[in-house]
Amino acid sequence: MDAALEASTMRKVYLRLLPFAMLAYVLAYIDRINVSFAALTMRDDLHMSAGDFGFAVGTFYWAYFLFEVPSNVIMEKVGARIWIARIMVTWGIFACATAWVTGTTSFGVIRFLLGMAEAGFFPGLILYFTYWFPARHHARIVSAFLIGLPIAVAAGAPISTGLMSLHGLFGLKGWQIMYLAEGIPTILIGIATYFALTNKPAQAKFLTAQERDWLVAKIESERKAKEAVRVYSMIESMWNPRVLLLALNYFGIVTASLGILIFIPQIIKSLGTMSNMTVGWLTMIPYICGAIALVTWGRVSDKMNERRWNLLLACLLSTGGLVLAGLTMGTWWAMVGICLATMGFYGSKGPFFAMPPMFLSGTALAAGIAWINSIGNLGGFFGPWWVGLMKDATGSYSGGLYGLALLTLVSSLVCAFCLHIPDVVSQATRQPKLVPAQ
Repeated sequence: MDAALEASTMRKVYLRLLPFAMLAYVLAYIDRINVSFAALTMRDDLHMSAGDFGFAVGTFYWAYFLFEVPSNVIMEKVGARIWIARIMVTWGIFACATAWVTGTTSFGVIRFLLGMAEAGFFPGLILYFTYWFPARHHARIVSAFLIGLPIAVAAGAPISTGLMSLHGLFGLKGWQIMYLAEGIPTILIGIATYFALTNKPAQAKFLTAQERDWLVAKIESERKAKEAVRVYSMIESMWNPRVLLLALNYFGIVTASLGILIFIPQIIKSLGTMSNMTVGWLTMIPYICGAIALVTWGRVSDKMNERRWNLLLACLLSTGGLVLAGLTMGTWWAMVGICLATMGFYGSKGPFFAMPPMFLSGTALAAGIAWINSIGNLGGFFGPWWVGLMKDATGSYSGGLYGLALLTLVSSLVCAFCLHIPDVVSQATRQPKLVPAQ
């Protein structure tokens, strides 16, 4: 009976929450990384070097660092419905405003404001999932949600380059048309979000009373199991050694992932003479590979009920792929290395984000996830800046890729030697019931 009830309940929850979350994340990531395609012409139009461009792009992540934790704590207090809607509307406005930048300074300012507006969106949805999904579903739901990331890059590549081909329409440059056309849908979906989301399972009208009661009881029992071991305050969660080690691991992966992401179109274009549209189509290939790895790794991690060693394998794959790409830069083997690295980047997501809910709950979980994500996303500043700087200094992207590979190696070592986190929820579930003596 419980198995059938769980199956019917979770099927409804997945169908209700996952499509919206994926759509929202696709829009978020397109608005975040379309700058990598804009760079194909925008840098020359605004007279920016690769280093200046990478620096300005990275200011987005400093805003993330500053505003992520406050945003997630506010969402925990006011509810996901109004807060996710606010985030999407404001970031859509600043995404559109990027069309009117005139140089490095204004571009950096707008990127900072875009990061401030979007801060809290990703960790907010990760936190939101913990309200609705029991622990044994965490890697699966995170992986399924994050499939929007490689979809955004894969689909966004030809869409963005296609929009850029409309250069001259309404007297605008191609990259200006792209920013406007991709920012407006986010504003519209953000408004719809206010009417579509339900804050907590207890308010879910799409579940039957029996399904609703089961889900509320299940989430509550898992929360109590964690809190029976230790209850962390918000401040304690941010300075907890496990949280800081998770943040260090994530910093390495995000720095490498975003360092290569911003420059993939330019790396591909360096392989030979090709149109921007061809570059867009070829950029899809690594992210199709990443999408497959993301879903597969999340399912495997949940089936095994194991997080740490799955995460380690993904980090090691990223390291090997980056080294291969650096060694073979200028040949099509570099594309193979980029594909392997991307599989590692995205394969790590499901196991990784299933780890913080293993020992945190409530406001501590909200702050902990946001803190991990904000520290990790500083890599979004350092990664593009480092790759751009090395390109300017050496004339090749190889040096930047080796530096990124070193960071993913550090992430591997942190995972291998430091990330032992007992699964108290599973231990409580397996605890045998005591039978009174006769």
